[in-house]
Amino acid sequence: MIEEGKPLFVQIAEQVEDSIVDGSLAEEAQAPSITELAAFYRINPATAAKGINTLVGKGVLYKRRGIGMFVAPGARDLLLAERRSAFARRYVQPLLAEARKIGLGPDDVADLVRAGATPAAPQGPSDRRTA
Repeated sequence: MIEEGKPLFVQIAEQVEDSIVDGSLAEEAQAPSITELAAFYRINPATAAKGINTLVGKGVLYKRRGIGMFVAPGARDLLLAERRSAFARRYVQPLLAEARKIGLGPDDVADLVRAGATPAAPQGPSDRRTA
């Protein structure tokens, strides 16, 4: 799980978010403790705490005093909306910009996505078969 070049606390937060998004950590369920995360990933508890506190700041987790951290109501919807927006910025907008450069419109791109394939290269006269 540990990736080079990305802060550990960010990776911890992303792992917890992934668990919420995929449903393995339901709303109102108890989140892994800082101690559990630190032991599992063999990191400093302060680093794990920073990742968890990032999620508290976003409203994804909340603390029940003396019990631990829990997934906030609406956390999954919040994360899905955030990820959909990021998906559009990272993938869809550049895809459409490139499509415009090569003469494809949004409908053409949608057709390609539905087909799950790239357009065939234009065939020359010697490539065509005659019946």
